[in-house]
Amino acid sequence: MPNKPPSQGNLGTVLAFITPGIIQLLMDNRNITVAAASMLLYNSRLYRLLEEEETKLWHLSYPILYDLLEEELTTGKSTFPEEQ
Repeated sequence: MPNKPPSQGNLGTVLAFITPGIIQLLMDNRNITVAAASMLLYNSRLYRLLEEEETKLWHLSYPILYDLLEEELTTGKSTFPEEQ
């Protein structure tokens, strides 16, 4: 049976599993607090797009999402992988 995308209500649950990993990577790689890492993530374009089910970004692993966030933070640009 193919994976079904999360409903908008369940997307919050999916994000609850994804965001801690991204925050931990930010903390580890930038040597910042959980509050600072959370602020970076939650104020990012990436997070706004993650909240939109139709972007399908929720299906990416948190290490890939972290790399996308780092790209956004360092270059101001976001390059998202295309669907295969």
